[in-house]
Amino acid sequence: MSLVDIFVTFVPIITAIILHELAHGYTAYKLGDNTAKYCGRLSFNPLKHADLFGTIILPALLFFSKVGFIFGWAKPVPVNFNNLRHYKRDMLLVSAAGIVMNIFLAAASAIILKLLSFLPQSTIQGILGLFFLNMVVFNIVLAAFNALPFPPLDGSKIFFGWIEKNWAQKYVSSEKGGMAAIIILAFIIPSIGKNLGFDWNILGWYLIKTTQYFASILL
Repeated sequence: MSLVDIFVTFVPIITAIILHELAHGYTAYKLGDNTAKYCGRLSFNPLKHADLFGTIILPALLFFSKVGFIFGWAKPVPVNFNNLRHYKRDMLLVSAAGIVMNIFLAAASAIILKLLSFLPQSTIQGILGLFFLNMVVFNIVLAAFNALPFPPLDGSKIFFGWIEKNWAQKYVSSEKGGMAAIIILAFIIPSIGKNLGFDWNILGWYLIKTTQYFASILL
């Protein structure tokens, strides 16, 4: 793999993942919780946010396995929701901030991509074009992925986190169960289906179709 491949493939997804987490932390900070700032997580240094499996190994596995989509995650920015000024409202805002950031990055990258078409054709233009195209695609994928209602993804808090019931709080905090469900959907069920001659890649279908739809709007 060349440096160009790394630049146009892995830099966009790492950027999308890290800015997603920064959006959570900065929003929480503005709404009254300084936990992320105290822990040094309001930083653009990727090493402070990188998760060995979610930021590096998983995207690489998905890329080389050619499953048709790439996603991942960084170390979650620590947030103490009890410090927020308006618990229910601010929990929704903090939880949605990462998804909103990915949508913004996708839209901004689409605009830059259109502006690049006015530049003279060159190798640099082609590399930048592929970089920003991947920025559009990866940010849509991450927004769609994080909108799923499985803990610890943002969707679980958006749909259930504000509900002050024991079952809702237990569900949102069941991160191990949520991660197991994601792994089963992403790898185990598709593998079983493939061995039986069926396409059971439900998560892949959702991510690919959602990305194609929103990319067609932006591009």
